[in-house]
Amino acid sequence: MKQKLLSITLYIISLLPFWILYRFSDLAYLLLYYVIGYRKNVVYENLRNSFPEKSASEIKSIAKKFYRYFPDILIEAIKMKSMSAAQVKKRMELIDEDEIYRHLEKNKGVIGVTAHYGNWELGIHRLSLMTDAPVLIIYKPLNNKVVNNVFNELRSRFGALMIPMKQILRHVIRLKGKPHISMFVADQTPIYQDSDYFLNFLNQDTLVYTGTERIARLTKDPIVYCHIGRKQKRGHYFCKFTTLVEDPDVYEEHEITKLHNKFTEDIIRETPEYWLWSHKRWKRKRRK
Repeated sequence: MKQKLLSITLYIISLLPFWILYRFSDLAYLLLYYVIGYRKNVVYENLRNSFPEKSASEIKSIAKKFYRYFPDILIEAIKMKSMSAAQVKKRMELIDEDEIYRHLEKNKGVIGVTAHYGNWELGIHRLSLMTDAPVLIIYKPLNNKVVNNVFNELRSRFGALMIPMKQILRHVIRLKGKPHISMFVADQTPIYQDSDYFLNFLNQDTLVYTGTERIARLTKDPIVYCHIGRKQKRGHYFCKFTTLVEDPDVYEEHEITKLHNKFTEDIIRETPEYWLWSHKRWKRKRRK
């Protein structure tokens, strides 16, 4: 009952035009930053540790830009509940999409990598509309099952298959040798049981997932980075595809993991306000 009620509520809200939804976003920015101070300590600590070379005023400027953008992601995610395919295509331009198609045409799977940057949620819809081949979205289930199910329902409107992290292996084995896309959001924080590999990411010792690399070595599939960036016009984005790895076998252990994390870091450093700074990304430390 709760799930159905939440789903209906989000659908009704999603029917509002963008200009009204963005007024709510403007208000949410003021509340989150100036009144509630949502995770302000986390955001500022993450920024200071990531950019020790920046002044206090520069850090504050990035933080405010992040808080200004953050509600837009939430509003746009709700809008996805009723957006048409034409609206999705209009709001996210594809750049170098042949980097996906050329692999699929060879009957290969594509291992996609992205981050919590730009509107990664809208990216799910846009990727689903690119191809008739299966599109697997690898995700970390939320503790709240109601919210988890409602958002998975939203994300799969155009055919995306939502696959929990712990089930990915059996799915990629089933699809091995067939054209498909498996999309990893690779900047999440692992638990210690899932990874023991640390690297330097944004100036900090960072525990990272190695699943993208392990799946690539198993399937021999190429790895394509999906850089979802924001355009000048509010609510409009681009997704630029870059093949990072053609043949996983030519790389040493952990080299692929370093490669896609470095690619993410470079994107964040260029325009930092579009990354999810409120996430407690560095809560895991090396065990002594």
